[in-house]
Amino acid sequence: MSEHEQRPLPIAVALRYDGTGAPRVTAKGRAEVAERIVALAREHGVPLQDEPELAAVLARIPLGEEIPEALYRAVAEVIAFAYLLSGKWPPGLPPRPGTLSDQPSGDRREPPKSGATDDPRAPHI
Repeated sequence: MSEHEQRPLPIAVALRYDGTGAPRVTAKGRAEVAERIVALAREHGVPLQDEPELAAVLARIPLGEEIPEALYRAVAEVIAFAYLLSGKWPPGLPPRPGTLSDQPSGDRREPPKSGATDDPRAPHI
């Protein structure tokens, strides 16, 4: 990169999704403000994803506004990534298959280990 070419200023956009409605833009900025948003996210354990093109589009949305329907799929992928990294599961969705929470209430046994019997009375090691 030559001296006359400038790198684009970094952009950061923070979204909030509470499981109802569409995600909302809660913070956005360029340069130092973007760096501060990223630093605060790291400080609070908020998962980050580097998607400059998506961030540029999201930065056009006014603060506090829901994202437009045209961005649902792209933002859903980012939110799914964040849930995956944090070990959480989105509110209102059925439990993940294979987890203890997908078993009926009162039946919270650990799944059988490899080679174990399917007999529910058998001890699990």
